[in-house]
Amino acid sequence: MLYAIIAEDRPNGLEHRLAVRPTHLEHLKTLGDKLVFAGPFLDADEKPCGSLVVIDASSQAEAEAMAAKDPFVSQGVFGRYEVRRWNWGINNPAGR
Repeated sequence: MLYAIIAEDRPNGLEHRLAVRPTHLEHLKTLGDKLVFAGPFLDADEKPCGSLVVIDASSQAEAEAMAAKDPFVSQGVFGRYEVRRWNWGINNPAGR
């Protein structure tokens, strides 16, 4: 099952995001095939201000546990985030 992690950065947190980013990217690599896709939301100045991460998990609880392990969560880059069940309905290349 697919889950979307939808997150907003803390206000004025770009410097902190950039400092934590290498650890975040290493974490994403450890997810292997469970990571479907990920990327930042951009503000009007084209600077990252949040993230969308789509993962494959067996349950809401597993998806929430995966999200909690992300350094952007554990190190306070995100001011808020939610984990929601998601269906890739259109242009799904893998037929997930």
